[in-house]
Amino acid sequence: MQRYQDCPLILRDFLSYHETIKGQSQQTIAEYYLDLRMFLRFMKLVKNELPIDTDLSSISIKDIDIRFIQNITLSDIYDFLSYLAHDREITKSEVGVSTATRSRKLSAIKSFYKYLTVRTKQLEENPVADLEYPKLRKALPRYLSFEQCSALLQAVQGQNAKRDYAILMLFLSCGIRRAELVGLNLSDVYEDRIRVVGKGNKERFVYFGASCRRAIDDYLIERNKKEKVSDPKALFISRDSNRISVSAVHRLVKKHMLAASLDASQFSAHKLRHTAATMMLSGGVDVKTLQEVLGHEHLNT
Repeated sequence: MQRYQDCPLILRDFLSYHETIKGQSQQTIAEYYLDLRMFLRFMKLVKNELPIDTDLSSISIKDIDIRFIQNITLSDIYDFLSYLAHDREITKSEVGVSTATRSRKLSAIKSFYKYLTVRTKQLEENPVADLEYPKLRKALPRYLSFEQCSALLQAVQGQNAKRDYAILMLFLSCGIRRAELVGLNLSDVYEDRIRVVGKGNKERFVYFGASCRRAIDDYLIERNKKEKVSDPKALFISRDSNRISVSAVHRLVKKHMLAASLDASQFSAHKLRHTAATMMLSGGVDVKTLQEVLGHEHLNT
């Protein structure tokens, strides 16, 4: 926890608990850190009656202890949520964070208070126990049609075509996340399924069809020729022989989307998850049929 030295001990203990006991990811811990640091800085601003336009980053919170937390009221927390909605500067021309961001920050606050009341019993009352989350406007998820999937797969060309094709097939077949795909090792690939490590280090098996298996096998022929790979366990390798990164996967998906004349601003690797789920559940043409129709012959010419 040396990297969180600008935080009070009570917050560092909370972060350490979620990292070491709950086993949550570094990304989740980092989000807790940023959200709760902002929350406590705002509380110092309120309690010290500082001007609302005070730069929060200039406020030290290292001296905050349980007595300070005990004095935070539900009204103070409402003030924080109002500040996020109406006063928090995003850019010079934009003020107010999104509903989703406010919900995430409230979730961090709820976790913090649950830790203080239930886990460590440092507090007797939880002021946010019954506080409702801001209402989110639910939009219908975007997904690719059968024809768009066909165009995307047929557009795959270039030096890393077999790798990229296998990646797209796994997205469309299994509906896995980018981070899950990046984390795949050679030992996670079985005859008809992959072992995926998801959020919270939870493992699951996801099955795929014969065409996806062939796409992986075609890629593995090239993968096994690579020498001096920095991470020999990694399934997908970048051109500089490192484990492929989340950002690299984002770029390659965007590249092939553009090549297929698809709007890359509307579709992404995440939308391929929606496509897989929608095709499997809609009763229409599923992704396995798509794979069998397309095959992968265009990669072998």
